[in-house]
Amino acid sequence: MSTMNVDQVLAQMRTLATQASGGINPKPQASAVDFGDMLKQSIDTVSQAQQKSSELKTSFELGEGDVNLAEVMIASQKANISFQAMVQVRNKLVDAYKDVMNMPI
Repeated sequence: MSTMNVDQVLAQMRTLATQASGGINPKPQASAVDFGDMLKQSIDTVSQAQQKSSELKTSFELGEGDVNLAEVMIASQKANISFQAMVQVRNKLVDAYKDVMNMPI
């Protein structure tokens, strides 16, 4: 997940916390964020992290450029963590879908 996405999520959480505590309603955002677009952007970010990790691994293995082992390991861990986070989000979405589908009408 990129820093921009994390900042957006934190801003939304602060807004919801303010509203829940009875604080003054914050100004509405000028543009609405589409959930589908945000999800696609997150998936693309995870994909880019995995591609970068793969490229760094290949470069290190071939001895190309100034790639050191620390950079390769950090990129690999970032890709792994972002993928695990995306899997957890997917699991929560599937659980929510199942809950909605099992609701009585």
